[in-house]
Amino acid sequence: PHNSFTLQVLCRYRHIWNIDLRFRPAFLSGIMQQTGNKPPGMLPKRGEYMLKDMKRMAKYYQVPVHMSANDFQRIIGTSSLTAMRFITAMDMTNPQYLEPLSREFWMRFWSQHEDISQPEDILAVARQAGLSAELSQKTLEMISSSTVKDRLKETTAEAVKHGAFGMPAVVAHYDGKPHLFFGSDRLELLGSIIGE
Repeated sequence: PHNSFTLQVLCRYRHIWNIDLRFRPAFLSGIMQQTGNKPPGMLPKRGEYMLKDMKRMAKYYQVPVHMSANDFQRIIGTSSLTAMRFITAMDMTNPQYLEPLSREFWMRFWSQHEDISQPEDILAVARQAGLSAELSQKTLEMISSSTVKDRLKETTAEAVKHGAFGMPAVVAHYDGKPHLFFGSDRLELLGSIIGE
């Protein structure tokens, strides 16, 4: 859910802060595996805290998150690989749909508690994001190509190279240097780095 808080806030602030916001699809499980990280909900006390924190953040940011204790199992049991490959294929062909697609995938999984792992789920998300049936089908057919798979691997490796160990990871290129920020609670620090 933290990804959505970050997405929403950066989208709200992009014109106020005058930033060039670019979405870079990366595979979270790949990042976790490469860095030896573990999902925070696997630690009972942290999971308990996260549930409370999500409710506070949802209210503060006015983002429709609905989360309960059994959602941690749902998260662990749902593969996002097909969805991330679909978003990657869209990034390569029609990047203007990245933002609405990201929002709709998030809404479907976190707010509506529906699956995002099957082709029919992905087509439903694409329809909600305003894609034509023809474009959605064409993009879905691309996800098994080595070009799309390699692009997602490259973007994931790039995130790790910048220091990412989970999501949300934001890299601010400012003053000739990349600055990594992890978590939706670091947006004020991001603002201060870029002089906002």
